[in-house]
Amino acid sequence: MADLVLVYGMRLLPADEVEAVQAAPIKLKNGNEAQVTMHILEGSRERIEAQLRHSIEAFFDFYPEI
Repeated sequence: MADLVLVYGMRLLPADEVEAVQAAPIKLKNGNEAQVTMHILEGSRERIEAQLRHSIEAFFDFYPEI
């Protein structure tokens, strides 16, 4: 299997200031484009960390071959 790249980004903002989140574009070397779906996790630091761990585990469940 070829090496993989995990694309991600994080930023903390006050919950009441976020109006919308859009997909982030990715340009591939072959000229194609892809998108990364952005996700929002809200709550205390502990709650965000727990949700993020759960989300990462669930993400890799989609790819049992790796």
